[in-house]
Amino acid sequence: MTDRPNVLWIMADQLRFDYLGCYGHPHLHTPHIDALAARGVRFTNTYVQSPVCGPSRMSAYTGRYVRSHGSTWNGMPLRIGEPTLGDHLRASGARVVLVGKTHMTADAEGMAWLGIDPASEIGVRASECGFEPFERDDGLHPDSPRQHWSAYDDYLVAQGFSSDNPWGNFANSGLNDDGDRLSAWLLKNSRLAANVPEEHSETAYMTNRAMDFMTEAMADGRPWLCHLSYIKPHWPYIVPAPYHDMYDETHIVPPVRSQAERDTDHPLMQAYLDARVCQSFARDHVRDHVIPAYMGLIKQLDDNLGRLFAWMDANGLSRNTVVAFTSDHGDYMGDHWMGDKDFYHQMAVKVPLVIADPRPQADVTRGKVSDALVEMIDLAPTFMTTLGCPPKPQVVEGRDLTPLLHGTDGFSRRYAISEHDYHWSEMAAALGQPQEDAHTKMIFDGRWKYIRCEGFRPVLFDLETDPDELVDLGGSDSEDHIQVRARMERALLNWAMRHHSRITATPAVLARQKIAAESGILIGFWDEAEYEAATGKPFDSLAPAGRP
Repeated sequence: MTDRPNVLWIMADQLRFDYLGCYGHPHLHTPHIDALAARGVRFTNTYVQSPVCGPSRMSAYTGRYVRSHGSTWNGMPLRIGEPTLGDHLRASGARVVLVGKTHMTADAEGMAWLGIDPASEIGVRASECGFEPFERDDGLHPDSPRQHWSAYDDYLVAQGFSSDNPWGNFANSGLNDDGDRLSAWLLKNSRLAANVPEEHSETAYMTNRAMDFMTEAMADGRPWLCHLSYIKPHWPYIVPAPYHDMYDETHIVPPVRSQAERDTDHPLMQAYLDARVCQSFARDHVRDHVIPAYMGLIKQLDDNLGRLFAWMDANGLSRNTVVAFTSDHGDYMGDHWMGDKDFYHQMAVKVPLVIADPRPQADVTRGKVSDALVEMIDLAPTFMTTLGCPPKPQVVEGRDLTPLLHGTDGFSRRYAISEHDYHWSEMAAALGQPQEDAHTKMIFDGRWKYIRCEGFRPVLFDLETDPDELVDLGGSDSEDHIQVRARMERALLNWAMRHHSRITATPAVLARQKIAAESGILIGFWDEAEYEAATGKPFDSLAPAGRP
C-alpha cells in the first residue's frame, strides 16, 4: 500500500442508474457491482454533462463542461490543445491508458494547421482524448470496413469467426431456428442469442484486455489510470447465451409515463415523441422484447467484473487500486414515451457512480451512500488528487470528491448542469430550428429541474412532489412556479457568465498581472508623492527608462 494508488475507471455505455441491484432494481441482481459499493461509496445524485455519448465523455475526460470544451455532439472533434485528464496525470509521472470506447473524434484540421503528425506521440494522444490507446474499441460499425482503432475484429477472425465484418455478423447478430443470421440492429432480433460464445464477446474480450494491461503495468512499476470503457449495454441490444433468456416480460418494471406527457403542448417535447426511436419504444411489445436483452447485457457485465475483481485480488492489485464505476448516460427504454437518451429525465441524465478507495483514509465511509449533488466532471480532479497531480482550477471545472470518500469537509455544489445539441436530429428538422438555436440546457438544484429550450418555453419538474417527472410546470401560471423559473434562469445565466475558457490563467500568470507598477508601468499616478504614498517605495527605486 502506498499513498499513490492506481485507478481503474470503469465506464459502461448507456447504463441506467436504476438497472443495478444496489440501486434498487427488483429483479436484476448485480452482486459484484454491489460488493464494490459495499466497500466504497455509492453516489445517488450523479449527473452527466450531456445525455449523449460523445459530449458526455469529452466532459468526463477533460473535467470541463460541454460549453467549455466545445465538442457538443458525437463526431464533433475535441479541439487540438484542449487539456485532458491524461495530459495532467502524465505530467505527474502516471501512465494513462484506454481499454475500450471513447467516442473521440480527432481534430485533424487543427493538427494539420499546427503541423502535428497524427502518428506521432503527441498526435496519437491528441487523437485519443489524452489516453495511451492500449486498445480502443468504439464498435458501432455495422457495414463499414475493419476499424483501425480495434483489434476485436481480428481477434474474432483468429477464433474462427471469419467474415468481412465479424463485429456485425457475430458479436451483434443472432441465428434463428433455421440458422439464418439476423442483425441486432433490428429490435425484433434482440432476444436471439448473439452469434458468438460469451467468452469471445466484446464484454469478455475487453475484460481480458484490461487484465493484459494490468499484467504489463505490474512489470512497468509506474502508477497508472486504466479507463476500462465497455460498449455495452449500448445498442445493438443483443447478448450471448446464457444471458439472452435469463429475463423475460415478468422481470420488466412498468414504464414511467402518463397520458398528459403524450398530449403535451410543448413543441420540442412533441417533436421528441414523434421521433422514430421514441415512437418505437412507446410500444409495449418493443419494450417487452428489448428490455430482457438489456438486462442480460448488464448481468453479463457484472459477471465479467466479478471475474476481473477476483483476478485483481489474486494478483495483489486490489490493495492499491481505487476502482470507480459509472456510465456515460442512461437509456429511456420507453419511459416518458421515449427511447434512447437525448433529454433530461432521470433515466437519461442521472447515472450510477460507485467509488471504492482501498486506502485507510476511506475506512470511515465504506458502504456509505452519498446524496451529494455530483457531476461527471468531478471524476477528473478526484483522480488527479489520487495520483498526486496538483490541482488546476483554471482548467478543470469539476470538484474533487476526495472529501466525500474520506469523510471530511470540503465538497459542496448547488447545481448540476447538462447540455444537448440537437441540430442534427429529426426534432430540429421537424421544428425548422436552425443549428445555432437547436440546443437545450438543464440546471438542477436537487429539487427543481429547469430545462431551457432555445426558442420555446422552458420545461420544469419538481422532483420533491413529482419524483417521476410526469408534470411539466414550465408553462404553469402559478406565482410560485414563475418565481422558481426566474430563479433557475438567473442561476443558469450566472453559470454561463463564469470564466469557462481562461485556461492559461495559472497562479504565476495572475501574479504577474498584479505587479505592473513594480515593473515600471505607472498608470494613474499624479506625481512622485502620490506614488510613494500608494506603494510605500521611493519613486527613484523604479529607475525609469531614460533616467541616468
